[in-house]
Amino acid sequence: MTDERHEFVSFLTDYGHADEFVGVCHSIMLRLAPHLRIVDITHDVRPFDVRDGSLALARAVPYLPEGIIVACVDPGAGTDRRLVAVGVAGGAGVFIGPDNGLLATGVALAGGADSAFVLDRDEHHLASPGRTFAARDVLAPVAAALCGGTALNEL
Repeated sequence: MTDERHEFVSFLTDYGHADEFVGVCHSIMLRLAPHLRIVDITHDVRPFDVRDGSLALARAVPYLPEGIIVACVDPGAGTDRRLVAVGVAGGAGVFIGPDNGLLATGVALAGGADSAFVLDRDEHHLASPGRTFAARDVLAPVAAALCGGTALNEL
C-alpha cells in the first residue's frame, strides 16, 4: 500500500450503451473503492478502432482530473495480448488498458511514462488475463485497487 489514493477514474471504451457492460464496470470499481468518482469520457468509440479511441483519449487528456484512466478498445481481446498500467506525472496519474497503442498518445500528452507494468499478477483481478472481459475482470478491479492505495508496482 501507498499513501497515494486516487479519487477519479476516467473511463473510455468502445462498448456503447446498448447493454450492461459499462454499468457492470462502474459497479465493480465502486464496490471495491466506494470513495471514487467516475468520469465517462466516451463509450461510443467505433468498435475495435484503436486509432479512433486513441484520438478521443488524446482530445480528452488535457481536461481530465488527476487519477486513473481506464481505456479499453481491444481488437485483441481473447488473445495473448498484454494489459498494462503506465504511470505518468510523478504519480499523479495512471493509464491502464491493452498494450495495443491505444494509450500511447494520451501518455505522451500527460508528459510521458514514468513507469510501466504488465498487469499479470492476478491478486487484484476477478479472473486471470487472457480469455476474459478485460475491462470487467482486470482493468476495473485494478483501477479500484489503485484508488484504494495499492502501489502500481504491486499490480
